[in-house]
Amino acid sequence: MLQHISHVQLWVRDQDEALDFYINKVGLELRSDVQPPGMNGFRFISAGPPLQPQVQFVFVHPGPPVIDGEPLERLLELIAQGAMPATYFEVEDCQATYDELAARGVEFQEEPAQRPWGIDAGFRDPSGNNFRIVQSMPLDFSISA
Repeated sequence: MLQHISHVQLWVRDQDEALDFYINKVGLELRSDVQPPGMNGFRFISAGPPLQPQVQFVFVHPGPPVIDGEPLERLLELIAQGAMPATYFEVEDCQATYDELAARGVEFQEEPAQRPWGIDAGFRDPSGNNFRIVQSMPLDFSISA
């Protein structure tokens, strides 16, 4: 039986850049930053929302032996263009969270706007991964987005 989501892997072009962004700008908490012995320098970095200690975003730089050469270049290019699906963070007040994150240097592609599911805004991390902050409300499909 599935119990809950524990880890979500994100491809990042630079693990140090991702760590700085997610900790210092987005406000996640560091969960781990280790290089397990015998794994050829593989670095396991994860962070998560303060109110969800069981959830970890794992920041992985793609590369050999899993992916290499032209496919790796294509993958990083697609991520940079925002091709990956969005991850949503629920917030109590979308506008206040938007203002706070923007003041920390998070660059938003979309400002807060009323949607059928609530108020939301979108940003990307330095690698191009999509995120949205959403202030949930009862569904109302009479609202035009």
